[in-house]
Amino acid sequence: MKLPLSLIEAELALFEKKFKDAAKSRVSMLDRIMGYVVKRKGKQIRPMFVFLSAKLCGQVNDSTYRAASLVELLHTATLVHDDVVDDSLERRGFFSVYALWKNKASVLIGDYLLAKGLLLSLDNNDFEILKILSEAVRCMSEGELLQMEKSRSLNIDEETYFEIIKNKTASLLSSACGAGAWSVSGNVELTEKMKAFGEKVGMAFQIKDDLFDYTSNNIGKPTGNDIKEKKLTLPLIYTLNKIDKQTRRELIYIVKNENTRKSKIAYVAEVVRKSGGIDYTVGKMNEFKQQALTILHGFPPSPIRDGFEELVNFVTDRKY
Repeated sequence: MKLPLSLIEAELALFEKKFKDAAKSRVSMLDRIMGYVVKRKGKQIRPMFVFLSAKLCGQVNDSTYRAASLVELLHTATLVHDDVVDDSLERRGFFSVYALWKNKASVLIGDYLLAKGLLLSLDNNDFEILKILSEAVRCMSEGELLQMEKSRSLNIDEETYFEIIKNKTASLLSSACGAGAWSVSGNVELTEKMKAFGEKVGMAFQIKDDLFDYTSNNIGKPTGNDIKEKKLTLPLIYTLNKIDKQTRRELIYIVKNENTRKSKIAYVAEVVRKSGGIDYTVGKMNEFKQQALTILHGFPPSPIRDGFEELVNFVTDRKY
């Protein structure tokens, strides 16, 4: 992923400073927790999409930096809240905010991040960018709740699965691209085009994540994690529709009642592999990737377009 990073290296360096400033608080405890959160941010994939989208459509400006900060503030807020919902003690190989400061502080930190994002946009009259990102937050909440509802009954078909991941994951990446495009162009058509691109990449991104559940690579995410949480993802959904009724009942029983036993999780993964669930899912992931690249190739050739294409390939080729 060297090319996309080199194209926006200066922007990402300045973004780091601006994001730290945006997250600061005058309350010492809050500032200490925020310092911990900022230090343990991930690969900054979403801000990268903001800056590359902006450069593809125009010249990066102050509004672009605010858009990137808003995306990262909202994303971080959802992660902090997710750890409370999932009772998760670890985030990216470190203790989560929830593990160190427990429920109350975690919920308040998430709320604080959301408020900081809102004020960052409102104080600078970035109303359209705020609208774009607020839509993503709504979609993310709906997707999470839909997944919770369906997980209880283990009743998810392919169409519902795609609706869930479009809302949960793709909506934020779509909004990141849209916000980047709007910040430099103010062009509705261009913004919608970049949102569509981001959505396709986001779909491929989440499908890749779901594939990790059925592989043995050392990716920092426990193999079988989705099964443990009773989440039906595409490899298993496809398999349940292909296998005989007895095996289907057996797999559903394991997901419902034996989802913490490593031997049972390994058995489910093996059935999925033998039934073609992995190959089918990889095929769907590549379909979304190709749809994204088709939109991207509608722009004139340039180093930015090349860098964007490399970033899209990273999403589907990554090992973690």
